[in-house]
Amino acid sequence: MKIVVTVKLVPDTNADKRIDPATKRLVRSGVETVLNPFDEFAIEAALQLKEKAGGDTTVTVVALAPESGKEVVRKALAMGADDAVILSDAGFGGSDVLGTACALAKAIKDHGFDLVLTGTQSTDAVTGEVPGALAEFLGVPGLTYVRKLELDGTTVKAERETDSGHTKVSAALPLLVSISKGIYEPRYPSLKGIMGAKKKPIAIQTLAALGLDRAVGSDGAKTELVALSEPAARGKGRIVEAADGADGARIIIEFLREKKLIS
Repeated sequence: MKIVVTVKLVPDTNADKRIDPATKRLVRSGVETVLNPFDEFAIEAALQLKEKAGGDTTVTVVALAPESGKEVVRKALAMGADDAVILSDAGFGGSDVLGTACALAKAIKDHGFDLVLTGTQSTDAVTGEVPGALAEFLGVPGLTYVRKLELDGTTVKAERETDSGHTKVSAALPLLVSISKGIYEPRYPSLKGIMGAKKKPIAIQTLAALGLDRAVGSDGAKTELVALSEPAARGKGRIVEAADGADGARIIIEFLREKKLIS
């Protein structure tokens, strides 16, 4: 079985982030780049499935990133993935959700897959839209926000998180699953894993080699960031003293009416 995990390289989640006013893109230089933390849950889920399935099951990591990000992607190999593919080309710059999903889907189809696992979102864009778009481009069902999954032959049984709890669903391979935290706590790479990762292959694929049938990057983007502005300064808090509970309730209601939050 071929399991593919998509990963994104993002600025360190603890670093200050800013948008370049000229390009209107996130400034990534001068900030440590890390694996998107949400994707690490997907890597862990893939590795657990591989350990249970055994045989010739493989886990391949696919990323759209600059070639300089090879060492960051190598962390996934140190965790236990078998190999990686990096889509690296200046022509991918400025890709929106559709462009990103289109490029990833073509690379995944070329590689071959039975199951694609993704994180639910990234820490930089936080759209949460790529898994659904990727499933559409791959032409397979998409199970999103899955906290637990099991493989029974060619059928995936999963628990999906919902606003009110969780639902149990199942679908036949091939399909895509986005993984939320659930039971999957990402493992730390062992020393053996780190040393072994240095020998695992990382293939670099260019835009031309991918042979897409539609434009990606800035030329193919369907969305555009047209303006940026700083959020308004937060006003000072208001402290009031109430004689009793009823008086406090009256003050709150008057405040809400003043802000036109209630009538």
